[in-house]
Amino acid sequence: MHKKAEHKERILIMGVGNYLMADEGVGVHAAQRLAEEVIPGADVVDGGTGGFHLLEYFELYDRIILVDATLDKQPVGTIRLIRPRFASDFPVAMSTHDIGLKDLTSAIQLLDHQPDIHLFVVSIESIQQQGVELTPGIEAIMPELMGKITDLAMELTSEPLPA
Repeated sequence: MHKKAEHKERILIMGVGNYLMADEGVGVHAAQRLAEEVIPGADVVDGGTGGFHLLEYFELYDRIILVDATLDKQPVGTIRLIRPRFASDFPVAMSTHDIGLKDLTSAIQLLDHQPDIHLFVVSIESIQQQGVELTPGIEAIMPELMGKITDLAMELTSEPLPA
């Protein structure tokens, strides 16, 4: 069976971020926690700090939920869902690996395969913090974030693929 066909009906949930930089790693924390749960029809990947090695996932899956931190001057812990189709659709102030996600999106356009992307961004205060623990403000919103991701994944697995 072709590798693409194996993943076509599944949802990919990918958290990105730098696990060693506290809140900047919120996406990675979310992916690690979600990997411990069973979400029917979904695969979970810790995407780390991004990069072109993640391009394979964007080719294999038709529907992807990304989770990342952003420095958007919203109150800390604000969770927003956006639908980026082009690099310019990403928030202006993504975290330290923003070039990776934006470049990946541009590269996907060249591949003649555009997955349906849903991006949860979580507003953080700073990328200057170091450590593997989330700050109390971000830790407090994790149950809400996890619920939103899980609900969206379940909703997407029950819908037909977009044309």
